[in-house]
Amino acid sequence: MAADKARSTQDTRKRAARAYGGKSAEQRRAERRRRLLEAGVEVFGAGPGAYRSASVAALCAHAGLSTRQFYEEFRNLEEVLAALHRHVQKAAQAAVVEALAEAPPGSAVGERAETAFRAYARVLTGHPHLVRIAFVEVTGVTPELEKQRLEARRGWVDLLVAALDEAVARGEIGARDYRIAALGFVGAVNTLLYDWTAGYVDASLDTIVDELMLMFMGLLQPPAPGGSTGSP
Repeated sequence: MAADKARSTQDTRKRAARAYGGKSAEQRRAERRRRLLEAGVEVFGAGPGAYRSASVAALCAHAGLSTRQFYEEFRNLEEVLAALHRHVQKAAQAAVVEALAEAPPGSAVGERAETAFRAYARVLTGHPHLVRIAFVEVTGVTPELEKQRLEARRGWVDLLVAALDEAVARGEIGARDYRIAALGFVGAVNTLLYDWTAGYVDASLDTIVDELMLMFMGLLQPPAPGGSTGSP
């Protein structure tokens, strides 16, 4: 009994040693990481070239943490930027997938597209700094980060093409290769949303989505007979 009690006391002390302020080591680490990522949003998204002019010390000062604590979570600022970019992309994709899953059965391709665009826009425009990080600051930083950015864009193109191919199979739109058109459209969406959040476009978000819908419905039109073949 005495030995069991001693072991129990020792286990309690070990658990107490692992916790600080009522939080486990894992909880404290998760909180540090959260604070560093939140600071990254503010520091990297503050203005043109903000990421390239940032420093670990400035990020830590914004987060209220030490540089030692930073290096316990990240190797460098690029890892913070990459994590923020992944977060934005995953959040937007989850919102779009959820919106499409909730679309009424049998709804037209235009209705489903508008539902998806509004879900995407809500996430991307929820914090202007995140838009800058996702579409501007992340561009051309390193080959690895550029690969991540392009893969994310390819994922959106694949999602759009798959939705259009489904509409073709249902007989809603004509059959053709939509990949190049989808790539151009995804680029237009991202540029327009960024310009809107940056204040370059004086319009409501509803107006922006309406314009995107006009562009999208135009994308569904079949090419004109004898369309461009690359020759004059």
